[in-house]
Amino acid sequence: MKPPLAIDISRETAYDKTQIVKGASAMSLPNDPMILLSYVNTQLRDFHSSLDDFCKSMQVDAGELQQKLAGIGYEYDAELNRFV
Repeated sequence: MKPPLAIDISRETAYDKTQIVKGASAMSLPNDPMILLSYVNTQLRDFHSSLDDFCKSMQVDAGELQQKLAGIGYEYDAELNRFV
């Protein structure tokens, strides 16, 4: 009987936030406003210094994004860098 296979974790690729952001730019933003809010605030917190930076990297219009989130009662706070 052969021993179970061991996984060599030293060869695993390190977690790279920039890859995730680049990969995310190829996908579309969530349509559901609440999921969109959560996604955008997470991206702002983890990867972007401003809404403009986020919108530029995602190739979306900041005005349209703000309008959609205003529809559920949220507005962008530049000081906090998040929708509140």
